[in-house]
Parts: sequence; C-alpha cells; structure tokens
Amino acid sequence: MSDTDISNLTHHFLIAMPSLQDEIFGRSVVYVCEHSDKGALGLVINKPAAITLSHLFDKVDMVLRRDDLKDEPVLQGGPVHTERGFVLHDRIAIESSDPNESAYASTLAIPGGLEMTTSRDVLEALSTGAGPGRVLVTLGYSSWSEGQLESEIAENAWLTVDADTRVIFDTPVEERYDRALGLLGVEAWMLSSDVGRA
Repeated sequence: MSDTDISNLTHHFLIAMPSLQDEIFGRSVVYVCEHSDKGALGLVINKPAAITLSHLFDKVDMVLRRDDLKDEPVLQGGPVHTERGFVLHDRIAIESSDPNESAYASTLAIPGGLEMTTSRDVLEALSTGAGPGRVLVTLGYSSWSEGQLESEIAENAWLTVDADTRVIFDTPVEERYDRALGLLGVEAWMLSSDVGRA
C-alpha cells in the first residue's frame, strides 16, 4: 500500500488487488469522489458498459452534439443505482461569490478540481455542443459505509494513490488499470493474489 493517509482518500484512485475477484471490482480502478468518517463514494473508471455516449443520449431523447464524445464508452461506475447516470467532469467556472457553486443543479465539487454531476442539465449542455471540456459518464456508483473502505484497505483489497486526471480522461479505458498502477511504480505482474501482511 502507498503512504497515503487513508483517513481521507477523496481525489485518489483505489486500484484493485488480484485478490478482488468479483465482476465489478476485479482489476478495477475507482476514482474516489468523496470520503469521510461516514463512508466513501466513488466511480469505477475502467469498466465499459455496452453502450456509447451517443446511444445513451438517444435513450434520454437528446442528441449529443459533441463529436469528441460520441464514441466514448459509458462506464459501469459501480453496483449502486445502476439505472442513474453520473457525470465526472472538469469544473466549470462561473461568476459567483460562492466558490463551491456549480453551473449545474446537482453537483459535488471534489477537491482536486473535478466535479461529479447527477442532474440532467449537464447532459443538456452537452447536447447543445457545450458543457465541460472533459467528461466521463457512468451508470451507477460505488459506495462504502462507515469504516468499510478502511477495513478493505487493511485487508489488502486495494492499493491507493493520488488521482491523476490524465488517467481518467486521456488514457484508453483498457489501459487505465496499468497506468494507475504505474503511478505507484508497480506493474500488474508484481502483485500477488496472496492475502497477508508482512
């Protein structure tokens, strides 16, 4: 495990160890949007769903007028609320006296410069050809109750590392696991599926 302080993993990656074998979290990279003593919320950033963003927009009766995003995969963000969309994106600057105010109705500002929006207005902005510059869309999210994530880390289920937005937005989906491991100077073959601590 890295030397990261696990009391707050907001804007960090969780990288699944080989011992995590389930369909959703096996070889997954999770971007942690929020972490506190009450629990954690994150989005898996490397598990494509069976649809592209243009198909998703068709399903919600909108046209995606962003050619740079049309063929981007929608991702499986986690097992919770898989019928709902979650949009991870660059922060949109707006003129406001409140630095945490967002351009969209339902947005979580994440320390580190990103936002996660669940309201339809971000999709409406993209449908006009506007909206955030960099976007990742998931169906569903991942969550941990109080103490659960810390316990999983203690059991060597996850490696942790400061998030790098280039892994989220500029790296092909199939390369994100290896690229996230690379942030720790580790390659997948170096990891053991044996659970235990020295």
